[in-house]
Amino acid sequence: MNMLNKKITWRKQHKWLGIGMSFFILMFCLSGILLNHRSLIKDVDVSRKYLPSRYEFKNWNGGVLRGTLALDDAILLYGNGGIWQTDSTASTFKDFNKGMPAGADCRQIRNVIRTDDGSVWSVSPFALYRLGSHKIWKSVTLPTEPEEKLSDISAHGDTLLVLSRSYAYVSLPPYQNFHRIELPMPKEYDGKVTVFRTIWLLHSGELFGSIGKLIVDGIAIILVLLCISGLIFWLKPKQKRLLRFSLQWHDKIGRYTIMLTLLIALTGWCLRPPVMIALVLNKMPSIPGTTLHPWNDKLRVVRYDEKFGDWLLSTSDGFFSVNFQTGKLESISNTPPVSVMGLNVLQQNKDGKWYCGSFSGLFVWDRVKGATVDSSTGKAALKNAGAPFGKKAIAGMSQDFSDTPVIAEYNEGTNFAPQPAYMNQLPMSLWNVALEAHSGRIFIGSIATYIFIFVMGILAVWCLWSGYVIRLVKKK
Repeated sequence: MNMLNKKITWRKQHKWLGIGMSFFILMFCLSGILLNHRSLIKDVDVSRKYLPSRYEFKNWNGGVLRGTLALDDAILLYGNGGIWQTDSTASTFKDFNKGMPAGADCRQIRNVIRTDDGSVWSVSPFALYRLGSHKIWKSVTLPTEPEEKLSDISAHGDTLLVLSRSYAYVSLPPYQNFHRIELPMPKEYDGKVTVFRTIWLLHSGELFGSIGKLIVDGIAIILVLLCISGLIFWLKPKQKRLLRFSLQWHDKIGRYTIMLTLLIALTGWCLRPPVMIALVLNKMPSIPGTTLHPWNDKLRVVRYDEKFGDWLLSTSDGFFSVNFQTGKLESISNTPPVSVMGLNVLQQNKDGKWYCGSFSGLFVWDRVKGATVDSSTGKAALKNAGAPFGKKAIAGMSQDFSDTPVIAEYNEGTNFAPQPAYMNQLPMSLWNVALEAHSGRIFIGSIATYIFIFVMGILAVWCLWSGYVIRLVKKK
């Protein structure tokens, strides 16, 4: 009798948890598959009118203002909405994306620069562009690997440098050929990577390349089948064959894949606060035979430091001084705090100091003195970046409109100029919609970053385990 009562208790927990979570599990699985294949869906957009109103661009928020480039007769403003032409008064804004693909993902512009020969360049995660005649952007081919994403572009003298998430690409005039540079390992590199990075790649399957991603896609499909078959059994349709079939397959699939489904649920649970914080601060040996080479997916921003005469490289492992001609690379100490989500702003002012902005805030870094102050308080910055989102989540900055820098926050934006109404509903890429669904933000807003995945992860693990325990009790 005691065994029967246990079975009934586990069955109730499994039933109601499964019913309550089915929608969210389905959303996690479908969005996860889309996230794993960004290149395939980069041209697919979703209208923001079908999304919650908080996803509208308002007052240059959401990263629509990442930076600007001052030309002789205009200022180019760029960010997640593409490139827009304006003037020093920011009175009007014109579309400046002619020649680029229409997909919103292809117009997430990371940087726009001008080289000494007067040519203008821009870079998105998927392509490098050069401004041609009649102000039409033309794509420039790079010797990148499949699925490799670009992160930044910079220039000094006649050297043009394009940065991907893993490699640097260098070119000289007439900028028709690019040479790939694999950065040397830092002296202090011990072969270890953060536990967070390892679990991140394990959760997506990317740790084992394309095959790993397909396996994780298969696990997502398994979870979809478990949800659908469980719901069919709960609804108890009149067709007994369908009812019996759904129960049998729900039982078999659940039993034989329990370790895989638990693995996905647990690793996903670890990728958001509070567990995420502990994983970021701890390292583990790199797993042999995986994609975790020293610089894999770590490079973020590169700039030339006029005062020090070196290339300043920002990575997920900190800041480095690089000489791309000699291959010399040195880590830099006493650097500003940067969110684990990476830098959005790295701009040098007239005094040679650096504005460093991320979701941890905006800081002014004096490399000469090795000192950093918070730009809003003037106080010395804390060494630890803290939570992924600080009090001010900096998404972009411009020094081209006035003596006072224009600072754009991710949520609040900036009031430096009225944002044209037609920009409110700029399309959102399907990949970004999938990311918002996968993180839970599309359901309950930014608070999901801290609690949604933490709670849902625990419930998902409990739901899976309770279903497995039912079978164990039945056997006994």
